[in-house]
Amino acid sequence: MREYNTLQWENTDGIAKITLNRPDAANSLNLEMAQELMHVAMVCDQDASIRAVILTASGTMFCAGGDVPSFHAAGNDIGLLVKEITACLHSANSRFARMTAPLIVAVNGTAAGAGFSLAASGDIVIAAEKAKFTMAYTGIGASPDGGSSVYLPRLIGLRRTQELMLTNRVLSAQEALDWGLLTKVVAADDLMSEAEALANKLASGPQMAHGKIKELLLGSYSNTMETQLELESRCIATCISSPEGREGLLAFSEKRKPDFKSAK
Repeated sequence: MREYNTLQWENTDGIAKITLNRPDAANSLNLEMAQELMHVAMVCDQDASIRAVILTASGTMFCAGGDVPSFHAAGNDIGLLVKEITACLHSANSRFARMTAPLIVAVNGTAAGAGFSLAASGDIVIAAEKAKFTMAYTGIGASPDGGSSVYLPRLIGLRRTQELMLTNRVLSAQEALDWGLLTKVVAADDLMSEAEALANKLASGPQMAHGKIKELLLGSYSNTMETQLELESRCIATCISSPEGREGLLAFSEKRKPDFKSAK
């Protein structure tokens, strides 16, 4: 397995854990982290044994967004650098969205800029009570990236998205929960145990059905009703006729819990 300099990587019993690991730089996203995030997202997408993924961060911050000092140091090459970073980040976004495994984001602290975008991209997002959320992009004269212009309008509506992006309003974890950005808020000491318990639950579930749910929801805003209905029909037929589907039906008839991980 490749060694990472800006991330910590674990893969145990079908659960992958990605930890942003530049705590001295507030886990800000530089080119190396973007490249490594792209690579690890490809690993998660490619490895069929991975049934759930946790994304979190070390230290007190989740992610402060882009690594502004490296942007400033790039001088006249700043545009080229940002294009390279976003190409890698957006490749990671796409793989996380389209991989079969659900992505659980455990937000341990402030998520700003690209950190906010990463948090919003999770299939399930759990935040510590102390976490805060802000777009922050216009503070350095920038526009958003990392998929936030896709996810935020869907999650919270256009008006609230406009306010966050134009004013850089800071949301507390409770406000983010109330707005629909989060799945759950927990005490800081409980964050990882909650994320790991959920990952274990999802990892024991039907892998194909999880992937098809992600696929259906990803296209639900762009497809016509008839197209979406046809996709629903095809997806449920594929799932129910798979080994996992047959195990689910058998377990239901036998009044027992299904063993999806062993279904073949």
